[in-house]
Amino acid sequence: MRKNTIKLITPLTENKIKKLRAGDEIYLSGTILGARDMAHIQMIEALRNEKKLPVNLQNETIFYVGPSPTPPGKVCGSIGPTTSARMDNLTEPLLKNGLKATIGKGKRSNNLKELLIRYRALYLVAVGGVAALLSTKVKEIKKIAYKDLGAEAIYSINIKDFPLFVAYDIYGGDIFELSL
Repeated sequence: MRKNTIKLITPLTENKIKKLRAGDEIYLSGTILGARDMAHIQMIEALRNEKKLPVNLQNETIFYVGPSPTPPGKVCGSIGPTTSARMDNLTEPLLKNGLKATIGKGKRSNNLKELLIRYRALYLVAVGGVAALLSTKVKEIKKIAYKDLGAEAIYSINIKDFPLFVAYDIYGGDIFELSL
């Protein structure tokens, strides 16, 4: 199995991600978006109605997360990935608008894997169960859109060396099918 450890900084342009393969370990730094189901639904509705999105998705990364409340003295609360498969039917309109990567946990549909190849985008996974550790990689977090959705709002999340694995690459590689 091919496995490289790579440090990347957002935004994730096609030039940056074309070198990545399923199984690569990434330490991602920069700014990403946090968004879950309801934020996706509202963005898709805005696109259907030809309204401007509240965020620019060009070369953007979306982390499927609903952060826990921030404890006193901390930058953020626990911040772990949510199951990604339920986003599969909500992803294509965002890919059409320039989204280059999503972060979550678990396998996704074959249709989603095909969309990632078509739009040359990645699916990255964070290890589930380590949300407290991941919160130490967050330097700043703030709600930036759909604030009325509470934990399902869109967040701007500044991260440093956030540990991830390439689950699906732009060539159809699949971490869940690799021989270890």
